[in-house]
Amino acid sequence: MRPDGLTICPSGFGPKETMDRLAVAVAGRGMTVFARIDHAAGAASVGMALQPMELLIFGNPRAGTLLMQTVPTLGIALPLKALVWGDETSRTWLAYDDPRWLARRHGANVDATEAVLVAMVGMLNTVAKEATGRGSEEI
Repeated sequence: MRPDGLTICPSGFGPKETMDRLAVAVAGRGMTVFARIDHAAGAASVGMALQPMELLIFGNPRAGTLLMQTVPTLGIALPLKALVWGDETSRTWLAYDDPRWLARRHGANVDATEAVLVAMVGMLNTVAKEATGRGSEEI
């Protein structure tokens, strides 16, 4: 079952390579990478096991600010985040929230933010394709 507003893409690469490719693709588009969080390493630090899983927090302060000026509560959802993980069958996945869904969730005037949202969605689709080596295929 896929949560509402979440785009999930299979990757043709392992978790680390997928995340490395995503970070390069994001930075290559002039966005800021704010953090890369290794959830599996965190689990290991407390003696627990977790399949490979990393979260990338990134964004464009100009685009994010435009959205937050419209609806301040979008600040809880921004900057953008992408999760990469490996499952028990050795498949790798990349997931991220659809910016249009985030805007609707927070009650943003979609007409006023449409240009920013369309650009964000296009950018996310492009970096996801570069990271996974796949087209816009989604589960």
